[in-house]
Amino acid sequence: MITVRIWDLPTRLFHWFLATSVVGLVITGQLGGNAMVWHFRLGYAVFSLLAFRLVWGFVGGYWSRWVQLPLHPRHLMAYWRGHSDPGYLAGHNPMGSWSVLALLALLSLQVATGLVSDDEIANAGPLTSLVPGTWVSLATHWHKHLGKLILIALVLTHLAAIVWYRFKSHALLPAMLHGDKTLNGSLPASRDDFASRIWALVLVLCCAAAVAWLVSQGS
Repeated sequence: MITVRIWDLPTRLFHWFLATSVVGLVITGQLGGNAMVWHFRLGYAVFSLLAFRLVWGFVGGYWSRWVQLPLHPRHLMAYWRGHSDPGYLAGHNPMGSWSVLALLALLSLQVATGLVSDDEIANAGPLTSLVPGTWVSLATHWHKHLGKLILIALVLTHLAAIVWYRFKSHALLPAMLHGDKTLNGSLPASRDDFASRIWALVLVLCCAAAVAWLVSQGS
């Protein structure tokens, strides 16, 4: 049994900032009124985080890279048949990989529709003036109703999976806190040094600046 760094610090911070922001978005969206100011701010934060994660999936730590997600159908079939590939215990297993992609894709769609939504009362996305009224209506309906419900369902499914794996003696949360897993066998470790963390900081700041610029285009 050896201890391996699986999740680098940028990936872990992304995870917790994203989780906190999504909870805040749901709460502020339900409250409405003055809380919508924070709803928009959190939406921009999620946009920045998603942009960062997209790029980090190509240049980040070994287990944070998209190429390490076992997405091929043969991986799913092997996993359902109980095949215990060592990589499934280190990073994401096939089901977890598809779950992560689904959650990130839906969050991206929620952000995109939020940018062009208009409740026709007091709140409108910053880019509503750039798209046709029909698109605004469709985006608003999705963002406020079906999209929100699907997002909540996916988050609850994600939480249920964490609990289920905990009862299967494979706790997922500890590694997302300290980054390490104790594994049976030698597996590659994710790079997580000072230089990579500085690079991640620069990247997230660039993503935030890009989001700020995009939002300003609707002014």
